Amino acid sequence: MYTPDSMRVFVILPAAGIGTRMSAGSGPSASRPSGPPTPKQFLSIAGIPMLVHCLRAFLAAGRVEAIYVAVRQPEIERVQAQIAEFGLAGGKVHVVEGGNLRQQSVANALAQLVTETGCADDDVVLVHDAARPLIDSATIDRTIDAVAEFGAAIVGLPAVDTIKQVERTAHGAIITATIPREMIVQAQTPQGARCGLLRRAFAEAAADEFEGTDEASLLERAGIPVAVVPGSAKNLKITQPGDLELAEFYLAASK
Repeated sequence: MYTPDSMRVFVILPAAGIGTRMSAGSGPSASRPSGPPTPKQFLSIAGIPMLVHCLRAFLAAGRVEAIYVAVRQPEIERVQAQIAEFGLAGGKVHVVEGGNLRQQSVANALAQLVTETGCADDDVVLVHDAARPLIDSATIDRTIDAVAEFGAAIVGLPAVDTIKQVERTAHGAIITATIPREMIVQAQTPQGARCGLLRRAFAEAAADEFEGTDEASLLERAGIPVAVVPGSAKNLKITQPGDLELAEFYLAASK
């Protein structure tokens, strides 16, 4: 584990999504509010909001200097209240207004981070899905180390199933190729880069009105090599109702 003394580490948690595939109140101990569905990042696992699980994990990483959480404007007070309720208001967590898209949320948080911290080009910035509540310290450390060494890195999980490339037709999908599994990884988060590289990738995407699926896609487009560090099946993204039960199983097994 090596981080030069002059290099600081920052984290962005985009948490402005609506999560339309997730029905509120799913899972054995998920929150069950009445009214409109609750965004998934505010649902609970083992009685603790997913966002709080993420914050605790990154705060426990000794090299993280500050965390910027990007949420929709109506949710800012709710997040600030959770930060206070769970004793996370030690000055390291900042809440900023996100956008309609993940890319906009990260861009907003990155701009505020740079303004408030003076983030240098060689500092490390990690971006992590707020809907991946079981991220562990070892994975965080591996990602920081990889960014320090290579300039940019993501967490990836080797593909287990056979991957088929297809062509979509009016009558369904037709297989055009089989992609060797050793050439494929399933992207997870954190994804990160040196601050200067990440700012450049976002600036070029904004100038061309390009929308990527994740931070790595913007870095790749900017011609920046991105390393891959090993991920974990436990670092799942909560997308469907059944994922909450799986996350609780992993959480209970780790105790």
